Amino acid sequence: MKRFRTHLSVTALALALGLAGCSVGGTTPTGVSAVSSQASTTSAGSAASTASTGTAGAVSLDALADDTHYDADDLTWDAASEVAVTLADGASAAAAGTSSSAVKVDGDTVTITAAGTYRLSGSLSDGQVVVAAGEEDVVRIILDGAAITSSTGSPFVVQGANEAIVYLEDGTTNSLSDAATYAGQGTDAPDAALYSMADLTVAGTGSLTVDGNFNDGISSKDGLVLAGGTVTVDAADDGIVGKDYAVLLDGAYKVTAGDDGFKSDNEEDEGRGWVLVNGGTLNVSAGDDGIKAFNTLTIAAGTTTVEESEEGLEAQHIIMTGGTATVTANDDGVNASGGSTSSSTTAEGGMGGGMGRGEMAVGDYPVDISGGLLTINSQGDGLDSNGNASISGGTVVVNGPTNDGNGALDVNGELVVTGGTVAAAGSAGMAVTPGASSTQSGVQVTLDSSIPAGTVVQIADSSGTVVAAFVTTKAAASLVFSSAAISDGAEYTVYTGGTATVSAGIGEGSLDGASEQGTVTAGEYSAAQGPGGGGGPRW
Repeated sequence: MKRFRTHLSVTALALALGLAGCSVGGTTPTGVSAVSSQASTTSAGSAASTASTGTAGAVSLDALADDTHYDADDLTWDAASEVAVTLADGASAAAAGTSSSAVKVDGDTVTITAAGTYRLSGSLSDGQVVVAAGEEDVVRIILDGAAITSSTGSPFVVQGANEAIVYLEDGTTNSLSDAATYAGQGTDAPDAALYSMADLTVAGTGSLTVDGNFNDGISSKDGLVLAGGTVTVDAADDGIVGKDYAVLLDGAYKVTAGDDGFKSDNEEDEGRGWVLVNGGTLNVSAGDDGIKAFNTLTIAAGTTTVEESEEGLEAQHIIMTGGTATVTANDDGVNASGGSTSSSTTAEGGMGGGMGRGEMAVGDYPVDISGGLLTINSQGDGLDSNGNASISGGTVVVNGPTNDGNGALDVNGELVVTGGTVAAAGSAGMAVTPGASSTQSGVQVTLDSSIPAGTVVQIADSSGTVVAAFVTTKAAASLVFSSAAISDGAEYTVYTGGTATVSAGIGEGSLDGASEQGTVTAGEYSAAQGPGGGGGPRW
């Protein structure tokens, strides 16, 4: 059996950054796509994905191989060794090939009992595919125009294997749909339309629709790696779940979930319960958390969109090193909190202290952003850390709350800004600013009354050159801005109106037609102390 370290540690992640990113290339006559750290060839679909999202912050596949079950070699095989399985209603499912004795048919249940590669086509209107192989077996299931529905439980269950690979054949449409109620439930009983007790990999370039009518859509009780495919999941409870870890390498995944969208939920094993988005596209609409990890949530590459959620990104430790993430939340947009050990120390709010709510405990719940583009639209706190937060690169744009009980930035400890661009707009009552340890300066703008959505806010230096232009997404009374263009101690004039060319809300502006509001001095912050106590000069 494969052995690997217990978690993708922060140290391993840091060492992995800057190494070769991943690319997907066809390597066998069967059209299999395999991820290669050498990136010598690419398929048309994955090349477009890589080009559009970039891999500058991606974790190397060597690091992933050490920390997960994933092995690119598992996505290559000899087409001659395939076992063809035709799905049909009644006792008529057929198996052909050199290892066909490993396929058992009992009515509308097809059971695969040994390692190998099995190509499934056809449909079961009320049946089930079961993988019941040995604990050292790697089982590949190629879905080649397969549609499986069950009226009594899960249509696709991996009871036993070392690893199960669900490969979506290029150009095919596949579907899995489970029952709204299951006939029998107990410990480790299936509760998802695609359910696995073993490590699970989903790959390929075809499409798959998963309807989780009972509970979850896709669920692995071990590790989960999504390496390709165009996959749509609609689930009554959680959308896609990996217990030990959940990794997105490539593909396009759209998730609609009644509870959490994409998550890893192992709370028992040290270092487990982590999520990594390392490429591809992920679109989530969730009734609760959009993307959630019990331990660490990392966005390193790809395009991530949380269209709807209560809390957008939630974990004890949240890291962003690259890619693009757009988060919409009814409560907190990014929330670093949870059950890890908290420090007994506290931090005081005040000048540049980073605290917006007086004295609060500083826990071991950091947010670390070193690259990528993060855009947040939240009704609660925008970027919320119950510990410390650091921004050393990338771009962070927050369209925060309109009520004074929450803030665009909310950091219990210190917000340390050493690079990148930060633009955080919202209400003034809980404004949080960069702390004393920050080496990059910024300005704090507090308006006497809220400005409406669509207002251009511009910051110009003493020569009249616009160094920042921001367009509000909703009403705002406060703006905290930091970038390399701001010189500590210099005086800047704030304007509203004029014109701006922006992406994600920030960009370049023109002062023609703008109205001067007042001046601010870079590095002079006055963080709020409670509702109605917004700091900074008021105009």
